[in-house]
Amino acid sequence: MQISSGQDGIQRLLKAEQEAQAIVSKARKAKSDRLKQANQEAERDIKAFRSQQEEKYQKKQSQDTSSSGDNEKRLETESSNDMRSIEKSIKEKKEEVINALISFVTDVKLGKISGK
Repeated sequence: MQISSGQDGIQRLLKAEQEAQAIVSKARKAKSDRLKQANQEAERDIKAFRSQQEEKYQKKQSQDTSSSGDNEKRLETESSNDMRSIEKSIKEKKEEVINALISFVTDVKLGKISGK
C-alpha cells in the first residue's frame, strides 16, 4: 500500500505542477495581452495628440501668414502715403529752391580780393 500511496502522491504532485504551470501561463498571457492593449491605447493617444498638435501648428501658420499679409499691406500703404507726402513737399518747395539757386548764382557781390 505504501507504494501505491507513494505513486498516488507523485501523481498528485505532477497534477498540481501542471495546474500551477497552467495558472502561470494564463497569468503571463493575461499580462502580455494587457501590455499589448496598453501599447495600442498609447499609440492611439499619440496619434490623437500628434493630430491635435499638427492642427494647432497649421492654424498658427495660417494666422502668421495672414498677419504677415496684413503687415505687408499696411507697410505698402504707409510707404505709398510717405511717397505722396514727399512728392507733395517737393512740388511745394520746388519753385522756392529754384529761385534760391538762381539768386545765389546771379547775385554776385563784388568786393576787394585780398592777395599778395
